[in-house]
Amino acid sequence: MLAKRIIPCLDVKEGQVVKGIRFRELRRAGDPVALARFYDQEGADELVFLDITASAEKRELVADLAEKVAKEIFIPFTIGGGIRSVQDIRFILRRGADKVSLNTAAVLNPDLIRAGAEEFGSQCIVLAMDVVRTGGTWKVVIYGGKKRTELDALEWAQRAVELGAGEILLTSMDADGTRNGFDLQITRRISGSAPVPVIASGGGGTLRHFYEVLTEGGADAALAASVFHFGNIRIGELKKYLFERGVPVRRASNETEI
Repeated sequence: MLAKRIIPCLDVKEGQVVKGIRFRELRRAGDPVALARFYDQEGADELVFLDITASAEKRELVADLAEKVAKEIFIPFTIGGGIRSVQDIRFILRRGADKVSLNTAAVLNPDLIRAGAEEFGSQCIVLAMDVVRTGGTWKVVIYGGKKRTELDALEWAQRAVELGAGEILLTSMDADGTRNGFDLQITRRISGSAPVPVIASGGGGTLRHFYEVLTEGGADAALAASVFHFGNIRIGELKKYLFERGVPVRRASNETEI
């Protein structure tokens, strides 16, 4: 069985890492490069950087971040935000990122997924999908949580994989920042239907929450921000907890399985 991954997420705004609740009430959490270095040493399996205020004019700033981080860490990292074209993808990957995540741009132009996968390989293309519960279904939300679409989350995930997405980063907006637990229901549905790895995001607050989403939720990886940034949970502590309960994880100090 493949090892489950633990992934800190660094939401970046104007060069600083921030964190909020349901995409609002943002507060600063530190310098992205310093935090990247810290998490690399802590034993994170990967990192995700999301420029939550990215625009075409800020592309150079995002690329500079990729370059600085690549010089400091030895684990894979993904960058998303403001990526709107194959040229943007190439620009970020050449500066050091291992993958790019596509959210709003993919919804507005699904062919970007196909073009990116054909040019760089599916392993480089992550579909970042923010969802909100609407009755018994989940709808996709774009523009950093500001605009709800009529896209059904399950249908969009399936289509994105068919287009070439090699991984899905699933964020429950209802749970984001609450620390009340991941949305196991939508995670289980996406994980059960998508033939690619699924990263669960939104709501992790206790060690038990991570165990639940990686077992009951069927996720291949669990992503969190504030509980790691503010020291509520240490990655080594989390991995030890998971391992003791039969979840395959990698050591906090290297890439060897526990």
